[in-house]
Amino acid sequence: MKFEIRPEMREFAEKSMDQAKQAFDSFAAATRHAVGTAETQAKTLHSSAREAGQLAMSFAERNLSASFDFAHRLLKAKDAKEVTDLQVDYIKSQIAALSDQAKALSEHASKMAAK
Repeated sequence: MKFEIRPEMREFAEKSMDQAKQAFDSFAAATRHAVGTAETQAKTLHSSAREAGQLAMSFAERNLSASFDFAHRLLKAKDAKEVTDLQVDYIKSQIAALSDQAKALSEHASKMAAK
């Protein structure tokens, strides 16, 4: 018994296989592209998060250092007027520092959003 496939059926099967292969190749290419994009975005996000953490840590260190310096100067104050003057200066410097820090965080967030 000889197994024969009619020519039109063979042609249909070959076209179907070619179309399936093309569809698979397109799907694989799209998947590779999506994975590459996701990896790039993840690297960017990781880098931005690390930068934000470093920025926050530098702010915390600066603020803590300023607080210790303020406490040290308070301990050396000779009278109530000097204590008041030290407090006023400290509050002014902290307001300026917090303003600068908020600006830096805002700029970092904008830069991160643009990536």
